Amino acid sequence: MFNVGDKIVYPMHGAGVIESIEEKEILGQKQNYYVVRIPYGDMKVMIPIKSVDDIGIREVIDSKDVDKVISILKNEDTSQVNNWNKRYRENMSRIKSGDIFEVADVVRMLMIRDKEKGLSTGERKMLNNAKQILISELVLAKGMDKDEIENIIDNYFAD
Repeated sequence: MFNVGDKIVYPMHGAGVIESIEEKEILGQKQNYYVVRIPYGDMKVMIPIKSVDDIGIREVIDSKDVDKVISILKNEDTSQVNNWNKRYRENMSRIKSGDIFEVADVVRMLMIRDKEKGLSTGERKMLNNAKQILISELVLAKGMDKDEIENIIDNYFAD
């Protein structure tokens, strides 16, 4: 059970802070919800408390794990699947896992591929989504501005 003020990650949406816990009646059923503000994109989501484990909600990483994310982004290994469809499915599955280290690796691989060969529209959209998820968690973990985090990430892949 999380509390108001806790920093959590909602897979596929990013990291946010629990602003309140509210009881709502939706489709005739009363449930308790976490009301979470996701700073990246200034989005508010309601998460049913009873579904937290199924959805994969977790706490934001600590500073030790931030260092691990940074080392993943700096990794220069570029071996990846050449088949677009298979690569897309694998990357989507890794993003949906909610694992920040998997998301960081997807961002790294797509940014490298973009620099070398360019990305399809689908992969560009995937990169933007994965980057948003990554940035939202790093903002809360490091207490930095989203533009600062985005610049740090972009600088790893600048020529």
